Amino acid sequence: MYTQDDFQAQRSQLVELLVSGSLEGFESVLDWLLSWEVLSWEDYEGLSLLGQPVSHLARRLLDTVWNKGAWGCELLTAAVQETQADRQPPELPGCWEPHSPHPARDLQSHRPAIVRRLYGHVEGVLDLTQARGFISQYECDEIRRPIFTSSQRARRLLDLATVKANGLAAFLLQCVQELPVPLALPFEDAACKRYMSKLRTTVLAQSRFLSTYDGTENLCLEEIYTENALEIRMEADMAGPLQQSPATLGLEELFSTRGHLNEDADTVLVVGEAGSGKSTLLQQLHLLWASGRAFQEFIFVFPFSCRQLQCLAKPLSVWTLLFEHCCWPDLGQQDVFQVLLDHPERILLTFDGFDEFKFRFMDRERHCCPTAPTSVQSLLFNLLQGNLLKNARKVLTSRPDAVSASLRKHVRTELSLKGFSEEGIELYLRRRHREPGVADRLIRLLRATSALHSLCHLPVFSWMVSKCHQELLLQGGGSPKTTTDMYLLILQHFLLHASPPDSAAHGLGAGLLRGRFPTLLRLGRLALWGLGTCCYVFSTKQLQAAHVDSEDVSLGFLVRAKRVVPGSTAPLEFLHVTFQCFFAAFYLALSADTPPSSLRHLFNGHGPGCSPLARVLPKLCVRGSGCKEGSVAALLQGAELHNLQITAAFLAGLLSQERQGLLAECQVSEKALLCRQACTRQCLARSLRKHFRSIPPAVPGEAKSMHAMPSFIWLVRSLYEMQEERLAWEAVRRLDVGHLKLTFCSVGPAECAALAFVLRHLRQPVALQLDHNSVGDIGVEQLLPCLGVCKALYLRDNNVSDRGICKLTEHALRCERLQKLALFNNKLTDGCAHSMAKLLACKQNFLALRPFHSFPFAGGK
Repeated sequence: MYTQDDFQAQRSQLVELLVSGSLEGFESVLDWLLSWEVLSWEDYEGLSLLGQPVSHLARRLLDTVWNKGAWGCELLTAAVQETQADRQPPELPGCWEPHSPHPARDLQSHRPAIVRRLYGHVEGVLDLTQARGFISQYECDEIRRPIFTSSQRARRLLDLATVKANGLAAFLLQCVQELPVPLALPFEDAACKRYMSKLRTTVLAQSRFLSTYDGTENLCLEEIYTENALEIRMEADMAGPLQQSPATLGLEELFSTRGHLNEDADTVLVVGEAGSGKSTLLQQLHLLWASGRAFQEFIFVFPFSCRQLQCLAKPLSVWTLLFEHCCWPDLGQQDVFQVLLDHPERILLTFDGFDEFKFRFMDRERHCCPTAPTSVQSLLFNLLQGNLLKNARKVLTSRPDAVSASLRKHVRTELSLKGFSEEGIELYLRRRHREPGVADRLIRLLRATSALHSLCHLPVFSWMVSKCHQELLLQGGGSPKTTTDMYLLILQHFLLHASPPDSAAHGLGAGLLRGRFPTLLRLGRLALWGLGTCCYVFSTKQLQAAHVDSEDVSLGFLVRAKRVVPGSTAPLEFLHVTFQCFFAAFYLALSADTPPSSLRHLFNGHGPGCSPLARVLPKLCVRGSGCKEGSVAALLQGAELHNLQITAAFLAGLLSQERQGLLAECQVSEKALLCRQACTRQCLARSLRKHFRSIPPAVPGEAKSMHAMPSFIWLVRSLYEMQEERLAWEAVRRLDVGHLKLTFCSVGPAECAALAFVLRHLRQPVALQLDHNSVGDIGVEQLLPCLGVCKALYLRDNNVSDRGICKLTEHALRCERLQKLALFNNKLTDGCAHSMAKLLACKQNFLALRPFHSFPFAGGK
């Protein structure tokens, strides 16, 4: 027998079932409970308040039913099951008494079936009831509000009939009897089924093959796709010292019930650095749905690119967005659209690359009518908020810096894409290179060159290694260390493939670079203009304005846009946004039109204490006047911060001492190069000093602490790109801080290499806190050069395994200053216990070693 105790034990599951569907599903449950007289009319009115979050209403419903006793609890469970199963309600009786003494009660007792019968006919019934004088124009307009589905309009008409004593209930009984019996659910209609088939076929065709960044290969996505670490993102204030590691999800768990920030929101946000694989993850999602292998709770999936959406200048509606810019129904457009509006819970919309959407998120402008046109930014923002297609699921991808606090208010779950694990890198290379021995040689090369290995945890670098495998395996000298090295290597790869065969032996030298120098500058100017105007897709007219011709395009750095806006001529885009930043940096470093002073706009306004006004109006604008439109300074001011930072790091790498000879051979003025180099060094040093000056003074008796801002990581990466020891030493020699905190700063293996390059020059020992990042075993290896200046190292929740810890402890034996290691929430087993025991036995000054919460080892004198 079902008891109230059983009901209470299932409460959390029932809340989840009531909330996870939609308001439509919740109201269906209320229909059943009204018809079974579990709820009184007063109960129902209190549970159907407009504007209340579904989660609040669901809990109130459970409380109300609990007070009804065991029978009510049992019937609520049955109502949830009926709604979840989406069964047809019992058919209406063959005939009603035409003069029923209780018409309102009859409407209530058969409510689920009446709502089903009215579906598809509610507009005609509304017109009829208004014409007969049963309802006013105002009441009719209220029922017809655009936010309501057909079923919800039917319910509100029935609600009105319950409280009106003018014969409306009796009239509705008569109307319902005369309506045709629905033979199938609306999405089983022929037009809808045909559209579903067409949409699935369209999405399958778009997602089956993975176009490589350069567009020269079409690889079967199923054969090449490699799992990327996907974690539920935690906020810094949620992570205490005993906080469990963030849950790691598989792609098919994207809509997991864990980690909800806002139960009433519909948007899943996936954040990841540039090149971390966000677009490929969405493409795999589309493929799994279109091939019927996952996400089958959605009948309709609509993929969109924010990069493409921002090209739409004309106002558009939900109708236009879904049909004209995704997939057009061949017949019954109005019927299909009505099904979409009536069943939003069966829709999934994906928006890729929100960081490339030039409009910043705002939630001040409300737009609720799905057929009324509005601007593209208003349409997208209202979809994300749920003002349009409420209960339709949305997946939004973005780089972290582009996500504002106001957007996060409308996010149900935030997930972080961490990149490839070490095993993922090897799996990807084996899938890319099935020729005997090639993958093995590449993997051995990566293991032997840890700096290159550290870059490859981002899929874009794994692709570069795969693309340039011949150049890498034939390298006689050193392998690439920095991001700039890798992009110069792939530049060499493309230039060699566009040059005569006898050029291959010379590498990226004077002749190769000089021969294509005008082309590279034109591409660089186009790239910089695009960054400054937030344009990432270039029309034929824009290419002509930049004097980019077909020969320039043939180099391969510009490829056809992946999703072409209907009605436009095939636009082009750079292989990846990081390539656009690289070419912009190339132009800034080598163009005769770039005044050295304008480079400072890359580094101004990013410090932790910088005001919004300083970011909009950098200090080095021409005094007394604004920057000239289209000038380098104006373009740098208009660019997005995250793109500016990538460009600045590339510029630092290109203007390094190591690259000076290569650039000078391009017939660029040596004096200009030296001026730009000096300006870049000065800007980096000044930005770091400004950052350090912002550190508050130490509390008496305690070590001075610095919680680094994200700009600190970028500045350190820029210093690393220059690869100049003297500059790194100058940058940190005056830093007097006892504790450097870098938690939740997206520190991966590449950032660890940069930190070690700079921090090893500290004069005073420091406690380095890297909790809640993505260091991993490769990152631990990169940190070893700076371990000698660390008195403590915190690596909680960093996906470090026994292998990484064994390397760490072996190196720590030779570090006199190191006295503490914190390693909670990693992948440690008994396999590293011997190394830890050896560390404690040999280092008598050790204060604490904490690999696990439950079993902290401790040592000391």
